[in-house]
Parts: sequence; structure tokens; C-alpha cells
Amino acid sequence: MSKMMTKICVSALALSIASEAAATEWNVSVWGKRRAFTEHIHKLAELVEEKTGGEFTMNISYGGLSKNTENLDGISIGAFEMAQFCAGYHPDKNRAITVLELPFLGVSNLDEEVAVSHAVYDHPAVAEEMAQWNAKMLMTSPMPQYNLVGTGEPRDEVAEFDGMRVRATGGLGKAFTAVGGVPTSVTSSEAYQAMESGVVDTVAFAQHAHLSFGTINQADWWTANLNPGTVNCPVVVNIDAYESLSDAEREALDSSVEEAIAYYLENYGELLKQWDAVLEEKGVEKVMISDEELAKFREVGGAPIRDAWIEEMSAQGLPAQELYDLVGTALEEARASN
Repeated sequence: MSKMMTKICVSALALSIASEAAATEWNVSVWGKRRAFTEHIHKLAELVEEKTGGEFTMNISYGGLSKNTENLDGISIGAFEMAQFCAGYHPDKNRAITVLELPFLGVSNLDEEVAVSHAVYDHPAVAEEMAQWNAKMLMTSPMPQYNLVGTGEPRDEVAEFDGMRVRATGGLGKAFTAVGGVPTSVTSSEAYQAMESGVVDTVAFAQHAHLSFGTINQADWWTANLNPGTVNCPVVVNIDAYESLSDAEREALDSSVEEAIAYYLENYGELLKQWDAVLEEKGVEKVMISDEELAKFREVGGAPIRDAWIEEMSAQGLPAQELYDLVGTALEEARASN
């Protein structure tokens, strides 16, 4: 009897160990705190866990695994399995997707942002470049057009941007440079301190980030309609980790992306509805820039930067014109489908 019980116990332990070994657990590196910008990642984790009966789970870490500017590096060495990053943090590492950060692309809402982002992500040149970092594009983190919060007197004319110190990255930084601004690429987590200490006069963010990182609390005014562009922040997975998933786990992950994005859009839509109330509550003036001044800004900060990007990226061997045209095609198709 004793030997039989021992065998039963050993068998039970072996089954337990096997079950534990079969479970898949991914670490996910993001930054800041949980906010509208990361809700699709939480929804994705929830859906994947549900579809796999708890056998595939994700631990989402806010800054505990890596700095936001080093998330792609972490993916490349397998320090974690999934991460979010923004193209403007290291444009030399993700040149192809910086087309999505060019100013004045004409994207007008989050649905269109999803459409153009995923069209570009699916391009072979993007997949090839990301593979150099052992990364596979999974989904975008769509953000509305960035606008400025600032201190002091409102700036509503192009001439007033001359000498303006602004937290802006990527194509936005180049657009502000073109009109005389002085951009700095401090991380989103450092933007509040930069504004509080006077290192910058203005910060360019989407609404959720102005709330999450506290820059709205330093603001005297906000540009409601400048809409110079936005940043592009994909969620990527480590290729080795992705290929190591079982067929069922991979299906659970891939099939959850669309629903996770839909949840993100719904959640962000509620935030946008509340934005005007937030401005009023905090005493922040809404600045409307005239059509004449907007046209000047587009002329100086739009077309020249686009043309320079196409020339530079083409010289580096990327299909730059093709990528730029793809954005326009995806935008037209998204509008036609709506």
C-alpha cells in the first residue's frame, strides 16, 4: 500500500509539473501608468487568457522591466516577450514606420489612424526591418492628433512659434523646427518636470498623455485645432517567443488583436468626450488657430519635411515613396468603407 501511495503521489507531482511547464507566461514592458494608451494591451491579455483557459497569461509591467526608450532593445535580446514603443524614440532603428509620424498626413480620427498604421505594418519592408530586432509587429496604439499645452501667452500665429521650446519627437519635432521652434525629445515621463522647471514652454501630446503625465496641470492654454500630426507607437512581440507558442496560443493572440483595438477605440472615445470639461475645470484656455495661419504652418512644416523624408529614406534603400503612397491609399480605403 505504501509503495502504491508513493507511486500515486509521484504521478500526481509529475502531472502537476507538466501542467506548470505547459502554461505560457509572457512579460510585457510598457511605461507610465495604466491609461487609455495601454487599455488595448490589458484587453488583449484578458482575451488571450480567457481563450486559452488560463494557460497563456501576460504580466504587464509599467517601467519595471525597461525604460520606454529601450523596449525595442529588450525585445531584441529576449528580455521580455512583448513591448510597446514609439517610433520617435529611436527613428534610426525603425525607419520605415516613421512615415506614420510625418506631419499633416491628413488622418482625421482614430479609426483612420488604425487603418494606415496596420497597412504600413503589413508592408514587407517594415517586417524586414523589425526582424533585425527580433520583433514582429502586433498592433498599433492609435492616438489622435497631437496638440500643444503651453504656459504664458497663447501662441496662435506661426511667427509666435519662433524660439518656442517644445517637447516633441519625430516628424512633429521637425515640423516645429521648420517654423522656428526648438524641440526637445525628453521622454513622456519627463515632460511634466521639463515643463514645471521651464526647460520647455510647450508640450505636444495626445489628450490622454496630457492627463496621464500631468502636463495639463501646468498649462495656461491648449491648441484645439493645430493638429500637426501624431506619434506612432506599435506593440511588438519577440519573434522567438511568438514562434514558440502552440498553434492554439498563437491563434488566441492573433484573433484577439481586432477586439482589443475596438475596445481601445471605444474607451478613448469616452475620454475625448470629457476633454472640454477637463479644460474648463483646470482653467485652460482653448486656442483656435485661424485657417490662414494653419495654411502657413502646413506650407512650411508639412510638404518640405515629407519630401526630405522620402529622399533620405530612399537613399538608405527603403521604398519610401511606396510607403508614403500606401498611407494615402489606406486612408482613402478607410474613408470609403465608412
